[in-house]
Amino acid sequence: MIILKQFMKKIFVFPLLLLSYNTIAQNNTTQQAKLLVAKMTLEEKANLVVGMGMNIPGLTIGGAVGKTDTKVAGAAGTTFSINRLNIPAIVLADGPAGLRIEPTRKNDIKTYYCTAFPVGTLLASSWDTALVKKVGIAMGEEVREYGADVLLAPALNIQRNPLGGRNFEYYSEDPFVSGTITAAIVNGVQSNGIGSSVKHFAANNQETNRMTVNTIVTERALREIYLRGFELAIKQAAPCTVMSSYNMINGTYTSEEYDLLTTILRKEWGFKGMVMTDWFGGKDAVAQMKAGNDLLMPGVPKQRSAIIEAVKNGSLPIEILNTNAQRVIELVLISPSYKKLAYSNNPDLKAHALVSRSSAAEGMVLLKNDNNTLPVKATQKIAVFGNTSYNFIAGGTGSGDVNRAYTVSLVQGFSNAGYSIDEKLKPVYEQYIKEEKAKQPKPKFSFALVPPLPEMTADMALITQAATDNDIAVITIGRISGEFQDRNIDNDFLLSETELTLIKNVSKAFHAKNKKLVVLLNTGGVIETDSWRNETDAILLVWQAGQEGGNAVADIVSGKINPSGKLAFSIKL
Repeated sequence: MIILKQFMKKIFVFPLLLLSYNTIAQNNTTQQAKLLVAKMTLEEKANLVVGMGMNIPGLTIGGAVGKTDTKVAGAAGTTFSINRLNIPAIVLADGPAGLRIEPTRKNDIKTYYCTAFPVGTLLASSWDTALVKKVGIAMGEEVREYGADVLLAPALNIQRNPLGGRNFEYYSEDPFVSGTITAAIVNGVQSNGIGSSVKHFAANNQETNRMTVNTIVTERALREIYLRGFELAIKQAAPCTVMSSYNMINGTYTSEEYDLLTTILRKEWGFKGMVMTDWFGGKDAVAQMKAGNDLLMPGVPKQRSAIIEAVKNGSLPIEILNTNAQRVIELVLISPSYKKLAYSNNPDLKAHALVSRSSAAEGMVLLKNDNNTLPVKATQKIAVFGNTSYNFIAGGTGSGDVNRAYTVSLVQGFSNAGYSIDEKLKPVYEQYIKEEKAKQPKPKFSFALVPPLPEMTADMALITQAATDNDIAVITIGRISGEFQDRNIDNDFLLSETELTLIKNVSKAFHAKNKKLVVLLNTGGVIETDSWRNETDAILLVWQAGQEGGNAVADIVSGKINPSGKLAFSIKL
């Protein structure tokens, strides 16, 4: 309870004066938007509430999500411009761990990398809203400086299923933690004058059949668990937009559910912003308009045609379409694109890397530390085992991925911290990883999750020699997941036989010489530990810690930073 009270004190609250100013500004924007909508033709209104679409070679439009090359290369989508009314297109870009755009552009030798920040589960485990707000500020700066207008983040769905493929994007199984951390991110992002989009509203718990699944839930469970985090975020941070989810709730698609998007979100909670679909979400464009889902993304021509026809035949009242269009215009009017704000294409990536590193360390959780195994003295020589020690996982795949300039591996981080690393193990793992990567199939599209590399079978003679040559052993167990598929139990939640054998053999060899074993968990979600934890002396949950992950782990292992992270969900030890 003491921890919760301290956590609650950190909630960011707008001063009363700022609220009053924002109310006046909101009213002025609303009136301006109404005047603009009144000048539009029916076709222009229909265009405005449907996005500009996407052009992705090799993909069918019905199943594609991802990026567009319009205006900001690699952004997720844009709205429709109406030049005669001086209404520009605005750019919507992913995502939850940092801005996701393409690093390369046509006829341009420059690169446009973004910072990969720690995943949501790690940030929530910091329980530090001031720190999380700093991350949001840095994210928002990159969105602004690269010319985008809305960051499609944060994601705060409840981690109902521990094997959810996108759990790394989300914060917790607890709605209070989820909502309060979300508010901190939103306040940080939007302090840059750009918008955020909290998602996926609501009761979105799985990737399997995500566009057709029907979530059956009672109203009490819906309100107390699945909606509560969104309510907190709306009231504490006033995000510019909300993104409806793919799934149905009790038989109705969320983007077509009036009670969800209008009765609860707007009338009960007082949400003043715009609601957009997830990419290709829902089925009925007219029903979406009626429900209060203002913008259909990324947009396809048949949606415009359906809306125009419905107004003409009377099945969609023009007043409803006017309201939808007005909300889109209100977002456009406060955007950097409308204000013609200059952007540099040159955010301070070095400063943001430091934010990524410091926030990563603050969310790492020490699960076990027998006999003061950690911290490890700088004079000790470390034997580093496990593929992921050399091929560190910065984050998950899909819209939560970030095109970054680099990822600091664990061995790089240890070397940067001054540790001596076993040079006999390093080339063995690096050669194995190179060979296994060459065998991997090429992804069919940019979001496809390629099969993970199987853990290398470490020769017992190699392990025994390492136990003689080094002072302590570190094994990293890595997991990655992403959009379109959920995690598995075998060889994912449960360790593979090769991983279990590695832990057992390293533990036996090092303990025989009175030396210790540390296991690092480089994962975005839960993993089974009960069957092997007694083989270890320390277990550190390092999550997927962003591009500075190896340095952040070294900061903890060396004792430079105290491992103060606390679990934001349950894990059996």
